[in-house]
Amino acid sequence: MRFLVYDRLLGFGDDYWIEDEHGSKVFLVDGKALRLRDTWELKDAQGHVLVDIHQKMLALRDTMVLQRAGEPLATIRRKRLSLLRNHYRVSLADGSELDVSGRILDREFAVEYDGELLAVISRRWLTVRDTYGVDVVREDVDPALLIAVAVCVIHLAEKERED
Repeated sequence: MRFLVYDRLLGFGDDYWIEDEHGSKVFLVDGKALRLRDTWELKDAQGHVLVDIHQKMLALRDTMVLQRAGEPLATIRRKRLSLLRNHYRVSLADGSELDVSGRILDREFAVEYDGELLAVISRRWLTVRDTYGVDVVREDVDPALLIAVAVCVIHLAEKERED
């Protein structure tokens, strides 16, 4: 499954649609303005909230928290830094972890679980400017979770670059 995400997604208080490879609106990222912390809701096409995304307020490192129906889903934070690649760790509520690595600011990175590829985030195969794709490789994973992870990782990398 492929999804198209417009880079303007990181604006606060703005809403952005994420489309599937056929151009159908699948997810809505609803940015919440005038909040103390960075906050979004990932909704389906009918407006049902799938994932709440917000910044953890009191943390040593920038951390994003994902929740589903008020229950913890995942926590995302920087893992380590190397010269060419950024690494983020996604700690899921069930105790498992996802690894996100690549050139985040270039929108060229991958999400893996235990060394197995789950999704590739890339601009390479797109001709639309300021757009990146989320290519969900495995059919048995939650695309909403992977899109929320991509949104958070890009936000954290952009925020770190600003600092």
